[in-house]
Amino acid sequence: MKTWHPDLSVSDSPLYMALAEAIERDLRRGTLSAGDKLPTHRDLAGRLAIDVTTVARGYVEAQKRGLVQAHVGRGTFVTGAARTASETVQPDARRAAIIDPSMNMPPEPDDPALVARMRAGFSALAADLVPLLRYQTFGGAPMDKEAAALWLGRRGLVPAQERIFIAPGAHPALLAILGIVAKPGETVLSETITYPGMRSIAAQLRLRLTGLAMDDDGILPEAFAEACEQETPKALYLNPTLQNPLTFTMPAARRAEIAAVAQKYRVPIIEDDAYGFLPLNRPAPLTSHAPDLTWHIGGLSKCIGAGLRLAYVVAPEDGRALWSFAGAMRSGNVMASPLTAALATRWIGDGTADAILDFLREEATTRQAMVASLLPPGSYRADPLSFNIWLPLPHGWTRSTFSAHMRTSGLGTVASDAFAVDGTPPEAVRVCLGGPIARPQLQTALEFMAHALEGPPEMAGSFF
Repeated sequence: MKTWHPDLSVSDSPLYMALAEAIERDLRRGTLSAGDKLPTHRDLAGRLAIDVTTVARGYVEAQKRGLVQAHVGRGTFVTGAARTASETVQPDARRAAIIDPSMNMPPEPDDPALVARMRAGFSALAADLVPLLRYQTFGGAPMDKEAAALWLGRRGLVPAQERIFIAPGAHPALLAILGIVAKPGETVLSETITYPGMRSIAAQLRLRLTGLAMDDDGILPEAFAEACEQETPKALYLNPTLQNPLTFTMPAARRAEIAAVAQKYRVPIIEDDAYGFLPLNRPAPLTSHAPDLTWHIGGLSKCIGAGLRLAYVVAPEDGRALWSFAGAMRSGNVMASPLTAALATRWIGDGTADAILDFLREEATTRQAMVASLLPPGSYRADPLSFNIWLPLPHGWTRSTFSAHMRTSGLGTVASDAFAVDGTPPEAVRVCLGGPIARPQLQTALEFMAHALEGPPEMAGSFF
């Protein structure tokens, strides 16, 4: 048996993950070699002063990574050295080139330790690859719902698992919810400047989307009440935390007022909480004020990764609403991808999801500080944690001219037309600070933008 005493203090992962990481690390260093027999669970637990089950989980994790193999009655043996950097599969440049600049993307993780941690979690799924290619439990497997409940708990939500539905992204969830609460021609309310995906879905379902008057805290309760009196709306859609594109967060008092109006007129609320996990000190979700009326959508696109295409939906307390929703989801989507659900479950359970959130918070704050150093205060709207700014255009710039001027800068710039619900769109644009653009390129692009805004288009060389 190998005399081995791993150092778990160098990792901030859960202990069982730290143990698997230590095995991989010592394989690279040569401290462990193929064929070495590892200490028994009880022996290593006593040596490290940790629980026996933690050691067992650590060995299972190492086996999933292909580092060790357990043999009944014989023990756990090292199977081979961890792959070196030269043996690691290289990224496909064709994948890296795929980007949609019209989307409001979070900054992409570039910290080597974090990326390695993400890859390790992905690699660990290989052990379960075959069952993950099957059709799965509709609405989410129990273990994935447990992870969803743990994740939603970060927003102060403690719904019963029966109310949680794992959907293949926020868009399919929105499409299904709106399809069961409203019929073609009926009215749905939203912010007057709102998420463009909501506008597209409402148009597809032939719903009448009506924007409500707003101030810096979001929609006005009196405007909501007036619309309820005059239009008999079937739902209210809101993106109340780090709202896309205006970046404001609706304060707790306003949320309570909006919920009170919804309760009075029995109007369902659709709460799109895409950015709700980013702020550390955030108001409670709208669903906590009106759990019997609110559909809460906790998408993972903005806080973990858009490629997951996963959202945790909490249905209103009325169980009949979930039955209708489940039927709509089944007919349109069958199920969320088991592979992406399993990856999200793993990252939530081993702390990787929280590490990604920490990275996004720090990077967003840094990038917003870059903007603040170049643009005059009050000339744009932003939040330290938002991935974009909302930029009203000065000096005779139009949204089309400015978007054309910025087309080759590397910044995703979208004209206000995509967000305006009613009336003439303002001369403003959303500028995304995230995506694959690195800080040095972002700095150059922001300087280019700041220079353009110092005068009219003619001075910036824009003649579009």
